Amino acid sequence: MKEEAEKISQAVALRYEREQNNVPRVVAKGKGLVADNILQAAKQHRVPVYQNKTLTNMLMALELDREIPIELYQAVAEILAYIYRLDKRR
Repeated sequence: MKEEAEKISQAVALRYEREQNNVPRVVAKGKGLVADNILQAAKQHRVPVYQNKTLTNMLMALELDREIPIELYQAVAEILAYIYRLDKRR
């Protein structure tokens, strides 16, 4: 049973638009097939994927379309910095 639980993938999609929102929001989240669909959509639209199991678990606990809590600002800021660096390389 434990092996099966470890195989379940999770994914969370964040949206952050500086001009419209002060804080990133969770816009999609899911496990298993839903997570696979989120990752596939990211790949199709060339959206970078950042993997961090601990942060994903914390973000999964949030409701959709809610701003991330202040406790997660630092971790999400690191993701945004990673994505900005990738964008500059392109």
